[in-house]
Amino acid sequence: MPIDGISRRTVLAAGAASAAAAATTSLAAAAPAHAAADAPTLPNGTSTDKVLVIGMDGLRHDRIDAAKAPHLKAMMANGTYGLSLLYASPMAATSSGPGWSTISTGVWPDKHGVKDNSFTGSNYTRYPGFLARLAQMRPELSTYAAVDWKPLDTQGTVTPGADAKLVLDGDRDGYAGHDATIAAETESILRDQNPDVLFVYFGQTDIVGHNSGARSKAYLDAIDVQDAYVGRLWAAITARPTYAQERWTVIVATDHGHLDAGGHGGSAIEERRTFVLAQGPGIAAGARPVDTRLVDVAATVFRQLGITPDPAWGLDGKPVQERSADPFDTLHSSLSQRVDETGIPAGVIGFTHTPPSGWSVINNAMGTGGMTEWRGWAFATDEFWSRTQAGQSRELNVRSRGVFAVADSDEWADKSFSGTYDSTLVGPAHNVSDATRVTLSFTTLYRHEGSQTAQVLASFNGGTPTVVKSYTADVLSQSQSLAVNVPAGASSVSFRFRYTGSNNWYWVIDGVKIQAS
Repeated sequence: MPIDGISRRTVLAAGAASAAAAATTSLAAAAPAHAAADAPTLPNGTSTDKVLVIGMDGLRHDRIDAAKAPHLKAMMANGTYGLSLLYASPMAATSSGPGWSTISTGVWPDKHGVKDNSFTGSNYTRYPGFLARLAQMRPELSTYAAVDWKPLDTQGTVTPGADAKLVLDGDRDGYAGHDATIAAETESILRDQNPDVLFVYFGQTDIVGHNSGARSKAYLDAIDVQDAYVGRLWAAITARPTYAQERWTVIVATDHGHLDAGGHGGSAIEERRTFVLAQGPGIAAGARPVDTRLVDVAATVFRQLGITPDPAWGLDGKPVQERSADPFDTLHSSLSQRVDETGIPAGVIGFTHTPPSGWSVINNAMGTGGMTEWRGWAFATDEFWSRTQAGQSRELNVRSRGVFAVADSDEWADKSFSGTYDSTLVGPAHNVSDATRVTLSFTTLYRHEGSQTAQVLASFNGGTPTVVKSYTADVLSQSQSLAVNVPAGASSVSFRFRYTGSNNWYWVIDGVKIQAS
């Protein structure tokens, strides 16, 4: 792949001979090693804020718990560890191409365009990876990337913008040796040079997941080997003579999960499991946020370097230490397990009908019977709601975070019922005195069918609600903004979300914000 035109950038590509030599390194070879003699020389770094991003392919987060993984578990204790689920088709497959593109660009596949490992439709020009952004915004930074899944380089996914990069040759069977080589070279660069931002990739967990399954001992062993590499990189950082004057952040993330028997690409919960683990300045120790998403990696890199993203970048992520002000997330500690939904495993906590303070639900016209969980507007998590029925686009609810509001007439009708689904979610009153316009912002996922209705209504000064928006077609995970004129003399406004249907689809609302101007 041609270099991207910045003259001081260099490329190190390991040929077949070095790849074959690397492959002789066993999985157990996690002891400290000297760097490869042909390691590139990076330009001298200029920042005391420094970031190392470690990508671990196909690492299912619940299997970290079962492994020894002392270094990853130390990071969990000393940093912030957020779990979340991926999309599924038709947005994108749970494959490496979309996953690493999401991590690198900080936007979801409906923006970066990568739906599978063909990379057809990629839009890295509009949504470049964070190393390419840094080359544009802070070209004085010293940056490095090391990968051995070639599309991360050849497709322009991660490496563009790096001052130097290690791109190893060989097929997927060479990952065991390549992981060791990548760890050794990165260890040397951290110890002997002055980089500012690094991305390194370890792929063995994905290979073992395919070959042996995520429930295998071999998979746990692969996690432990990669964990040892993490420990070596941390040791190299803390041994730096200038470490006391530096502010290091280390981020670990994965691109997708794995089935128990091995494999990914589909819509199963196990394939959709991802995590973002970060330790560094300003990142809370021991935090387990409910509102983390995979798009948050790039935003966290920018925050740790003191860079404020331009809204024109269109990032979907936010820094991992930034908590949502969404009132629905306050319900997390009061969520319950299933009642009627037998497809959701017992013990999975994830729904309530009790709204947050200031909110209410009107069910006066709601039909009777049906699934208890979905009788009128409910508040649920992705883990809970998307388990109800795979393959019906619930997996596309990526722009909701933590707890969201959902009206689901499809699932409600899966148990004997009478009447129609008719439920209204009512928000608190907001002051609009002296304002001429009020703007309602929220994220939504809406699937339309037949005669169902979805309406946003506004009530000023407690008066009769009027419709300000009606949905008559699918809206597959978008941010919405509705501007409404404030009538003369109005001092308050309350917005409502009314959904009606009869065994139709669903409507999701989250991240509601109101601004008067």
